[in-house]
Amino acid sequence: MGTTAVVYVAAGALALSSLPLFRRPRETLRNPLTVSTCAAIVLGALVFVCSAPLTLATVNRLTGIPNFGAPLTYGMLSAYSCSLLVLMVNWRGGPRDQVRRNVWRAVAAYGLLIVVLITLFLCGDARTERLRDLDTYYARTPYLREMIVLYLLGHTAATALLCAQCLKWGREVSGLLATGLRLILAGIALDVVGFQLTKYTAVVARWTGHDLDVLSTEVAPPLASLAGLVFATGFVLPRLLPLAVVHWRSVGDYRRLGPLWCRVRFASTAPEPPVSWLQTPLERLRWREVSIHDALLALAPYFDDTVRSHAQAAALAAGHGPHRARVAAEAAMLADATRRAAAHEVPPGPAPVPYRLHATEVTGPGGLVELARELAAAPGPDTSGEGTVSASSG
Repeated sequence: MGTTAVVYVAAGALALSSLPLFRRPRETLRNPLTVSTCAAIVLGALVFVCSAPLTLATVNRLTGIPNFGAPLTYGMLSAYSCSLLVLMVNWRGGPRDQVRRNVWRAVAAYGLLIVVLITLFLCGDARTERLRDLDTYYARTPYLREMIVLYLLGHTAATALLCAQCLKWGREVSGLLATGLRLILAGIALDVVGFQLTKYTAVVARWTGHDLDVLSTEVAPPLASLAGLVFATGFVLPRLLPLAVVHWRSVGDYRRLGPLWCRVRFASTAPEPPVSWLQTPLERLRWREVSIHDALLALAPYFDDTVRSHAQAAALAAGHGPHRARVAAEAAMLADATRRAAAHEVPPGPAPVPYRLHATEVTGPGGLVELARELAAAPGPDTSGEGTVSASSG
């Protein structure tokens, strides 16, 4: 894969990694940590896009200014460096005034740097278009020389501050957050060795009359792309992995509730959910929980306590523990209730049984999953095509 392709692939991967964080724009914009995370990732992706020779040529042609893509890329890299510091400040947290003050300091410092870079470019003589080796070609040109050194120093300062903060914070945290910090440090190491050191070496070589341009043109871009991906992983992993685990468990619970839902769905009056592919697994699970609870409420008039008592005695006699026997008895009572309701029979008593299912006494889907497991083994009618049952039936 060519250098340009590697850069574009890295940019795409970085941009995609921010999408899960930006799934709900309104909520995202109210969370400074999420906003700064997305901003850092998107700016990193833009740096890769802007630095690609194809992009540089397009920018130069559209603006009519040879090498205008250079200050654009350097300015974008400086903004990216600033965004990393802002992200770390928000991630670290603390008193709101202090966080806001540190953020504005970083923005002011790198905003000034960007202005200086553009000014130096305008003062320099960059008439010859260089799409791949501008750093080394103009390494000894007045004003452009200073521009190149300043953008590198600005990026080095940001990574040094970031490294110091990660090392300090890493001694105070553990678990997934510590893993994220280690990945950020690995990204810093790759960036220092693969991008900064190669760029500095190639530029200094030009100052001394030597040619090590290959370090700047061939070695730095792919290693910088890899460093950016490791950076992004370190920042995003502690935010996304816990959420991914929750959604993964939600998929399993959603499926385990299938037997229960198929048995009682005819009695549910819950409104239909939005388009399923727009829902997360957790949202789909919550909708199914609400719908099942609604159906259980509608079926309550058909509960027969005699059925439950006999089933519980049988389960205890079979050697089941008290909890397992209770859930098995409730499954038998529910199976009997669905049979009566599906057949439009009269409820067994003049008033609903004053009994609460275990699944309605606990939070989360665990109680419903237990009930579904027991109900799956209990015989019952096919109620998938039946109509809705009202809680006031009979």
